[in-house]
Amino acid sequence: MTPLDLDRAWDLHPQVSVRPEPFGALLYHFGTRKLTFLKDRRLLDVVRSLATAPTAHAACTAAGVDERELPRFAAALAALAGSSMVVERSTTP
Repeated sequence: MTPLDLDRAWDLHPQVSVRPEPFGALLYHFGTRKLTFLKDRRLLDVVRSLATAPTAHAACTAAGVDERELPRFAAALAALAGSSMVVERSTTP
């Protein structure tokens, strides 16, 4: 799987609901009816801040992700993009 481009702006798909849990979170896509488990609280923090961060890299930094951990988080975000949980943010108004 190709890692997600962290220098681009991403967001949760509008049909995705996030439910925080003690282990991380559940993501449910109402369009595809897919359920995804996030087992890392910092990944939940990244996903939640995608909407307001200028890039995925900025969202990772805000969540306290170390530069050495970025490849792992990029791969996790790529998996979420592959299942349409996160989508690239449109630059058009």
